Amino acid sequence: MNEHAAISDLGTMANGSTLIVQRLLPGPAERVWKFLVDGDLRSKWLAAGDMQLAPGAALELVWRNDSLSRSDDPRPEGFPDEQRMQSHVVSVDPMRLLTIAWGNGNVTFELKTVGDKVLLVLTHSGLDTPGSRNMIAAGWHVHLDIMIAKLSDLDAPSFWSTWAALKTEYGKRLAQ
Repeated sequence: MNEHAAISDLGTMANGSTLIVQRLLPGPAERVWKFLVDGDLRSKWLAAGDMQLAPGAALELVWRNDSLSRSDDPRPEGFPDEQRMQSHVVSVDPMRLLTIAWGNGNVTFELKTVGDKVLLVLTHSGLDTPGSRNMIAAGWHVHLDIMIAKLSDLDAPSFWSTWAALKTEYGKRLAQ
């Protein structure tokens, strides 16, 4: 089995509390890196927020998932139009690795050049609450799908309806 064949569409859980999602993205790594660290570009697929690339630097992430959804794809009941999270940069190795604090754990984005593509390995640790794992896994899945579409100049999936379908799928998968 080669590296490309090992990449699964759905993320997997490791050690019971760590989500791992792999995606093969259009390169080069410098462009993908900008989508991770530039707040304006990051807002087009995940969350806005200025980032200083230094360990310990404060970071506020601001989600506006309605802006990632079509107008006929309403936000589910119980979700605010904006969510904010205070965080900080844990470690950074430009064009290769970025780790940020996230709740009770960390999220690491690892980049590796594979020909003219970039393998992104996202590792989200500290997912100790079983009930929220499927929501978080679905969120990462659709956010990464949106990033791939933006990097590829394609129409992105609408966030909320895609998230809802993936939440159900991850609920089945992660319950096993």
